[in-house]
Amino acid sequence: MWTYHPELLATPVPRYTSYPTAAEFGDDVGPVDMEEALAAIAPGTVVSLYLHIPYCRDICWYCGCNTGAANRAARLATYVERLEREIALVAQRVRGIRVGRIAFGGGSPNAIPPAAFLRLVENVRTAFDCTDAILSVEVDPRGFDRDWAGAIGRAGVSRVSLGVQTLDPQVQAAIGRVQPSEDIRRTTALLRDAGVGSINFDLMYGLPQQSEQSLRASIAESIAMAPDRLAVFGYAHVPHLVPRQRRIVADGLAGTAERFAQAALAHRMLVDAGYDPVGFDHFARPGDALALAQAAASGGLRRNFQGFTEDPAEILIGLGASAISDFPDKILQTEKNTGRYGMRIDAGALATCRGLRRTPEDRLRGRAIETILTRGTANLTALSDGADIRRRLTPFERYGLIAWEGSVLRLSEDALPYARVIASRLDAYRQTASARFSHAV
Repeated sequence: MWTYHPELLATPVPRYTSYPTAAEFGDDVGPVDMEEALAAIAPGTVVSLYLHIPYCRDICWYCGCNTGAANRAARLATYVERLEREIALVAQRVRGIRVGRIAFGGGSPNAIPPAAFLRLVENVRTAFDCTDAILSVEVDPRGFDRDWAGAIGRAGVSRVSLGVQTLDPQVQAAIGRVQPSEDIRRTTALLRDAGVGSINFDLMYGLPQQSEQSLRASIAESIAMAPDRLAVFGYAHVPHLVPRQRRIVADGLAGTAERFAQAALAHRMLVDAGYDPVGFDHFARPGDALALAQAAASGGLRRNFQGFTEDPAEILIGLGASAISDFPDKILQTEKNTGRYGMRIDAGALATCRGLRRTPEDRLRGRAIETILTRGTANLTALSDGADIRRRLTPFERYGLIAWEGSVLRLSEDALPYARVIASRLDAYRQTASARFSHAV
């Protein structure tokens, strides 16, 4: 289905959930930037909220998320109290905005008690105009129970994403995430009974000890559980950045050729099972909002820190330790360390400590990169280095992966696994290799 060109995949590249990427974040921004960004939101603007729960019952070795062990009830309770205070601090600084999406992520939101989750949801709905807001939650099936399912039903959660990763016991042991298939089936059934209309499975390829055969089995078993969406990510092995990954035996990792074959296998199996491909690593049932956004002539599909999405909001406000807020002219991240985060919130201050200010050129490039990844095309007329970009893309043109219509770049159907690499040729910060990133596929 796809042709493998190893020389085009030799350089690690970002996933481009933002532009500029987190690799460009610096500490020259702070609470004042957040104050200004919030004050600049016009009344009536529809924004999205993201609430970060940086705790998990068990820490998986592969995971690059900002999370810690949920082994002390008092620590979790204190964090929830501080998150409630931050909700109030942000609400005091905005006027007349409306919330279209509320997303809980982590870590694992279900690491906190279900009652604490319900209290957070109520706090958000009291602080902001959340009429008809779509509520989504990430869930760790390990430890998920009827009490949590009941809380999800009472809160009106309509979308849940399950961290599945793999259903192969040998691969699970190699990544420190032992999770029997029965946990996934039970959690899926509980969520359906609670009225959740859209369930997503996160799967991974390129994991240690993972063969095409084991990936095939995990995908087939996942399809049988009938999720509405699936995301199939390539594992990023960067132990120099994520110390817990040092527990993974690198000798068991797939090379680029094997990863390419695994990505192609996942794509073929899911399309054959009736899922529509969305972007380069998401899949959705026809009729699902994500599939409809992909098919929309108006370009309804977007890409943000949650991956591919149909969320049209131009502003995302992040709440909680390490949460990222995305504004047209700024990307701002809250203090990662929960202790320092808590000290700032307790002092009645916002906890912004890292990020960047976007230049007009950043915004132009970011939109072009997003349309490459979501629509397979981009108009590069306004970019200052169009001739250099065209030169850097010559190898892709030679293989027929791209074509030009004046200054408009178009990707062929065969270019899907190369989309991130093609996008990277527009990245003004990324024209030299970086050890921060993993495989291009």
